[in-house]
Amino acid sequence: SLVVLFGATAGAYGAKLGSDERELILLVWQVVDLHSKKVGTLHKSLVKADNLDLSDQCREVSGLTPEGLGKAEPLDRVLQQFSQLVSSDLKVLGRSSYTLCSDGQLLIRQVLHPETSKKNFLLSDCFYSFYDLRKEFHTCYPSSAAVKDQTIKTMAEYLGLGTDEAEEDFGVWQVKTMVAIIFSMLSEGCNHVFTEPETVKYKYETGPWIKAYFGFFFFFSFLCSSKSETVDSETVIRARGLPWQSSDQDIARFFKGLNIAKGGVALCLNSQGRRNGEALVRFVNSEQRDLALERHKHHMGSRYIEVYKATGEEFLKIAGGTSNEVAQFLSKENQVIIRMRGLPFTATQEDVLGFLGPDCPVTGGKEGLLFVKYPDGRPTGDAFVLFSCEEYAQNALKKHKEILGKRYIELFRSTAAEVQQVLNRYMSTPLIPTLPTPIIPVIPPPYTIATGSIRDCVRLRGLPYTAGIDDILEFMGDATGDIKPHGVHMVLNQQGRPSGDAFIQMKSADKAFMVAQKCHKKMMKDRYVEVFQCSGEEMNFVLMGGTLNRSGLSPPPCKLPCLSPPAYAAFQTAAVIPAEAAALYQPQALLPTTRTPQASAAAPPTVTYYPAQAAQLYMNYTAYYPSPPVSPTTVGYIAAPPGAVAAAATATHTPILPQPGALVRMQGLPYNTGMKEILSFFQGYQYAPDDYNGLIQLSDQARSVLQAPKEWVCL
Repeated sequence: SLVVLFGATAGAYGAKLGSDERELILLVWQVVDLHSKKVGTLHKSLVKADNLDLSDQCREVSGLTPEGLGKAEPLDRVLQQFSQLVSSDLKVLGRSSYTLCSDGQLLIRQVLHPETSKKNFLLSDCFYSFYDLRKEFHTCYPSSAAVKDQTIKTMAEYLGLGTDEAEEDFGVWQVKTMVAIIFSMLSEGCNHVFTEPETVKYKYETGPWIKAYFGFFFFFSFLCSSKSETVDSETVIRARGLPWQSSDQDIARFFKGLNIAKGGVALCLNSQGRRNGEALVRFVNSEQRDLALERHKHHMGSRYIEVYKATGEEFLKIAGGTSNEVAQFLSKENQVIIRMRGLPFTATQEDVLGFLGPDCPVTGGKEGLLFVKYPDGRPTGDAFVLFSCEEYAQNALKKHKEILGKRYIELFRSTAAEVQQVLNRYMSTPLIPTLPTPIIPVIPPPYTIATGSIRDCVRLRGLPYTAGIDDILEFMGDATGDIKPHGVHMVLNQQGRPSGDAFIQMKSADKAFMVAQKCHKKMMKDRYVEVFQCSGEEMNFVLMGGTLNRSGLSPPPCKLPCLSPPAYAAFQTAAVIPAEAAALYQPQALLPTTRTPQASAAAPPTVTYYPAQAAQLYMNYTAYYPSPPVSPTTVGYIAAPPGAVAAAATATHTPILPQPGALVRMQGLPYNTGMKEILSFFQGYQYAPDDYNGLIQLSDQARSVLQAPKEWVCL
């Protein structure tokens, strides 16, 4: 038997059903006996939503009113009535089992499952298997329209069914027409058989995403080579804006109703190994991925989550494994993974097992523990633990911030992808980090960031976060021709994402004034953009990390060069890029003399060589007109040949170190550390030939610049 089901929400209708998170307000259903071709009673039930504010489309199409819905039952009671009435109708027809049949997938996957998940009650088993009438119709009639273009009306017109939608109540006509379509498919000419229903996964399956084909050996081999495997890019999305404490199960709950591939949730980590609020999610097919994209800006708690397309390469980069140890650790199926952070470096397996105690036994004892180590075997203070069930994992999480030795231990839910990311990150860390090769800007020297009080620049505020160079040029219109070469500067935030601000250098102050007058509060996409005239000095302040508001300029957090992020150069001259990283190559810059703005403006421009890795940490602008649109994290810099470095240093009178990696910064020194202790610490290594002169103890002023209690720099 089939139960033909139709529903509507308080918001969008048709192809956008469920895309706006609006609640269900109507359910209509009827039982159909496929063998005897008999039907049960047609039932229509209104559902009382928490928010009775109906959209205009809903009012027009359904004819329902908030007053009528206010007298209805809530969703949980309506679903109870649904089960009781279906069972009664089946008994009358002499049947005992049934499968749902709906018009497409949206009602089941995008409305019922997400809403019941948010309201914390379970759907009955019948809602985890259903027939998609559109797919069944296309299978029965291959010459009909594509599945995505089908509707109840187009299917009825294809069969020549003479039904008048205006004669029936909303929902009743849809169910009656669906039943008529099913009977046509069962006729002697077609003899269609309903055999393969759509399924909804009961729960997300954790574990490594690669399949265990023929036992552990093949699983082991595939996992270790998973970086070279391929993942269909049409099945992957990127979720952004996640709460930092969210787990893979929380993400699976956000996508409730959609089938995520096994191990398909990969939480992304930042450079410090902590979650950055993003995740890559891999679905079983492209159809599920497309439905996931419709949940863009749906809510997880009080936060809305952005959902974008991603590539298989991005997923592999996060979820792919390279370690045999990880493969063996993750070979156990259906385990709950907990991450422990902050372990004493001397902690042993016995210490961890004793800390967890008998209430949360670890799967396999010591085999269920994985300590994270550096390539030389030193512990990092992280470990991963396997538990066989949710109860044991919950008991372990209750020990969050309890003491082991003299340290408190943090415990978090984790995933197989996070295990691989953390292991890959630490195992790829060099034993002795060195400075990257000096780099030079691709931008020609004449195109520099201007300084001064001439108001020949404009600031764009409130840009859409998706806006690129082309959008800005289109927004500027005819004034595009008055932009200086390389004069468009996109401002990024500390996470490297667009901040909604941009600065544009115009050819004159008059041109800047005209643009500000013409484009102020003009629309770009769905947002209006504010345009203000400003000076090069004001632009520089913002690009270097300061703020520009109604009360004037607020300087960057640090007015002097600084080695640790966030770093800014408040006395920047007409350099191509921020000069704070020059301290890595110019030791005397650590103790700069006080400069006045006038003296700074008169100083000759210098070329700063900036390490490639640091460029992404310090720079907050990366796009230059008329260069083509680029990714916000793309920086147009290339490695400099040794000859170019020497020539540039000679031309600008900027001394550089004799070789990359000659400068070492020490951080976290005891307050009573002296020169003798530092020399002893570096025993066996060759330092500057001037011996003690190679050590620079920082003054109080310079120490505040470096934002550390006490630091040394060794040459």
